[in-house]
Amino acid sequence: MSANSSCSVCGSTKKLLRCSRCKSKFYCSREHQKKDWKEHRKECAKLALTLEKNSMPAEGSSESDILNSLPQELSPHLDFDKTSTEKVLKSAKTAMPISGENIVHPKNSGVKDSDISLQHSSWSNVFEQRKDLDEICQNLVQDMDAYGVCVVDNFLGEEKGKAVLGEVLGMYNTKGVFKDGQLVSRKGSGDLKTIRGDRITWINGTEKYCNNIKQLISQVDAVVVRANKMAMASSGKLGMYNIDSRTKAMVACYPGLGSHYVKHVDNPNRDGRCITAIYYLNLNWNVKKSGGLLRIFPEGWLGDKVADIEPVFDRLLFFWSDRRNPHEVQPAFDTRYAITLWYFDAIERKEARQRYETGRHS
Repeated sequence: MSANSSCSVCGSTKKLLRCSRCKSKFYCSREHQKKDWKEHRKECAKLALTLEKNSMPAEGSSESDILNSLPQELSPHLDFDKTSTEKVLKSAKTAMPISGENIVHPKNSGVKDSDISLQHSSWSNVFEQRKDLDEICQNLVQDMDAYGVCVVDNFLGEEKGKAVLGEVLGMYNTKGVFKDGQLVSRKGSGDLKTIRGDRITWINGTEKYCNNIKQLISQVDAVVVRANKMAMASSGKLGMYNIDSRTKAMVACYPGLGSHYVKHVDNPNRDGRCITAIYYLNLNWNVKKSGGLLRIFPEGWLGDKVADIEPVFDRLLFFWSDRRNPHEVQPAFDTRYAITLWYFDAIERKEARQRYETGRHS
């Protein structure tokens, strides 16, 4: 920020915030950013494209697949530019960095990172008596077969959901807990916030003051493990996997002011992740006012259909983690919270680790 920077609407030079996409315009408030968007949008994409060409990480450096071209034109009003959003997704060679300490492994695997069995952990069994578990599992199996996406609303209920939100807010307000979301590696001096603008922390559920998050994880584990083992899954897509481990929970906050995540794939290169599960914590969320829409571009859907998922409170979302589901988080103009878990297929994960070990010693 230069000494001459000022709000593009009122000229104020105090407490300026910069457009998270093009990094060229400054505003003193979110309201002034929205007010100027109709005019700024005309140049924002071109400025961001120039910035991205100069600072885009090299192949293999993105946390997920990064487009060499920008996604659709982003706006507070969620305008949909079908042409740009359907540009070919160009793959990076390295997927999102899931480090060893953030993976929950089966017991007796020989892996030193973490030693918690997903199936045999008490977490997986705590909530198996909930009356709607079988119904949720059946819907998961059927929807993943038919659409590759499954939405479960009112997953925990208001009281439990608010308890989880309270713990997340407590962590977010504690200095040093959340850090900027990272890319695998970055060459050049570009600002990664043109790619992703979230702040994250990893939780295994045993941390102090995280008991309700632990219970959430337990419920999601119970659904995934039960659905994966159901007889009706054996003839479908979910039954093709042996889900025996997962990541820790990634708690993410998009702090508003246009923070977003460009179109990407969680697992483009067979690192073992087969299912992405996201739980949303945003009370009274109005996507037309606050943005933050998750847009999925499911492979194989007819025409230009997309799956638009509003990040509303107590909603749980599942989708395939691989190339079948490129997705983006559109700009959020209010603080947006979510908790994500990735579930591993045992065979694919083993093959990924073997490739990694071979590469290290070659």
